[in-house]
Amino acid sequence: MQKLIITTIFFLLLGACTVFAPPPVPGQSMAAVEASRGQPGARFTAPNGETIAEYGAGAFGQFTWMATYGADGRLRSWEQVLTDEKFAAVKLGQDNKDSILRTFGHPAETMYLSLRDLEVWSYRYKQSGVWNSMMRIHFSKDGIVREMMSGPDPLYEEKRGFF
Repeated sequence: MQKLIITTIFFLLLGACTVFAPPPVPGQSMAAVEASRGQPGARFTAPNGETIAEYGAGAFGQFTWMATYGADGRLRSWEQVLTDEKFAAVKLGQDNKDSILRTFGHPAETMYLSLRDLEVWSYRYKQSGVWNSMMRIHFSKDGIVREMMSGPDPLYEEKRGFF
């Protein structure tokens, strides 16, 4: 039992080191960033040739960090992208699934609204840095952003009543 407790504490501390490690510094090589942060969950190539690496917190996380590298393989920016400001920059009727994926990474949830013929990608985030919220981005059949809605994240809503 004691070995189990020690092993558990070791892995919790190891995980804390990764979470609380200082952010990467612009100019670092991709290899240096990956040595400190691990392999990204996904990589994307932007139209301008930059490489974007997604470091998401998974389906239940409220933070996604995107590392942008220039053609020389050096870090240009390290940014937490699930923010009000980034969501406000989405252009309805112009942005598409590819640009949303490169900007915010993979969604926490996806669904299809058959009556409206829209695909919905949902992102958990801290609205105004405080409220547990979910941003829902609606795409038409051609993959273009048509609507966006923010509301409380049902994962954190208090369950009341019998059901």
